[in-house]
Amino acid sequence: MPVWLLDVDGVVNVRRPTWGPDLCRGIAHSDGVDWPIRWAPALIARIGHLHGSGVVEVRWCTTWCTDADELERLFGLPALGRALGADDLDGTEATDARKLAAARRVLAAGRRLVWTDDTAVPRSGPIFDELTRGGRALLIRPHPRRGLRPADINRIRAFARGGAVRRPGRSAVVAGRGESPGLGRAGQS
Repeated sequence: MPVWLLDVDGVVNVRRPTWGPDLCRGIAHSDGVDWPIRWAPALIARIGHLHGSGVVEVRWCTTWCTDADELERLFGLPALGRALGADDLDGTEATDARKLAAARRVLAAGRRLVWTDDTAVPRSGPIFDELTRGGRALLIRPHPRRGLRPADINRIRAFARGGAVRRPGRSAVVAGRGESPGLGRAGQS
């Protein structure tokens, strides 16, 4: 079963999700600040189903890791693993590098990797090649205002079940293409 490193801002918490008209809004608390969160309940249901049915092991890989219980409460998800600890999140400048280190730890442990992040997922180059060598990782970099799309979740399911990784759509990075600039809590994801 692959490990899915799941970012929040720009991936789940987005302005214009593409999951239909239903949109939920709530407030998550972190460091004494109330943060507005917007998400598509259909996306959360699919994430919960993939995790709960054992298709993937979802781990938060986000600046929200220390406050992920706030997200789990809002989304109605069970407690999920955290890829980053408080020490990893001291100083936000190196967050993407710490997320990359978490991805490398998953692969070093002999697990397959699904990584969804609107800023940290590499588009191409040596790091991209390292992570995806031998089909061991599926990297998806969604548009930060739209987040994960139904097709992305279908690709994650197919990858987790051992299917071939197809050429990506606009929001995916598997052949070195994708979209960026991210929005999120304190400019991070």
